[in-house]
Amino acid sequence: MQSTNSFAEGKVLLINKPLTWSSFSAVNKIRYLVKTKKVGHAGTLDPLATGLLIICTGKFTKKINEYMGMEKEYTGTITIGGTTSSYDLETTPENLKDISHITQDQIIAATQPFIGNILQMPPQFSAIKKDGKRLYESARKGIEVKVDPRKVNIASFEITKIDLPTIEFKVVCSTGTYIRSLVKDFGDTLKVGAYMSSLRRTKIGEYEVANAIQWQDLQVEIEALIAGADGTMNQEEGLV
Repeated sequence: MQSTNSFAEGKVLLINKPLTWSSFSAVNKIRYLVKTKKVGHAGTLDPLATGLLIICTGKFTKKINEYMGMEKEYTGTITIGGTTSSYDLETTPENLKDISHITQDQIIAATQPFIGNILQMPPQFSAIKKDGKRLYESARKGIEVKVDPRKVNIASFEITKIDLPTIEFKVVCSTGTYIRSLVKDFGDTLKVGAYMSSLRRTKIGEYEVANAIQWQDLQVEIEALIAGADGTMNQEEGLV
């Protein structure tokens, strides 16, 4: 039987990140369970997003940048007819507008300016650091920080279902792309505003969320290894 030492030596874990967890908290939970500090994730997922999170341990932390550089695929929902300061549901919708005139053709046409290489402004509610401080720390205090736009690539932006005010979509994009910013700019193009109401990362390179392990299953597996190694299960080492 393998032991938790195998995690310290090195593993690549495909995790299906639950809603409300931050990527950093997922890393910390792995660190706590397997008792090693050498753990990192290969690309942040916001707390209000779910889906594929690659976590590397041990020697595989050297490959984090390689995984981070891979193309990403996301699915999610856009709500049009309003905006939020965070571009998602972390903050309250405002600036509500009538959308009765919006057509399917307009919605599909509004995706086209974003296909290919574009300059994108990161959201103020993001983990980007400026002068040693995360942008979201200032944003939550109502302070706007000047940041520069970033060049990203949107390989595809597909509308998969329309049930206004909700629009379902699928995006394939380069690393560094903020889907929340893409949604905000999409709403600006429609001139009625939009915010991201759900997001799920489905692929990173060749890795798919369909092959990811649920957190509860991973925890059970690791605790079983601990029990096998120690002969007893220490209940306090589980996660609440």
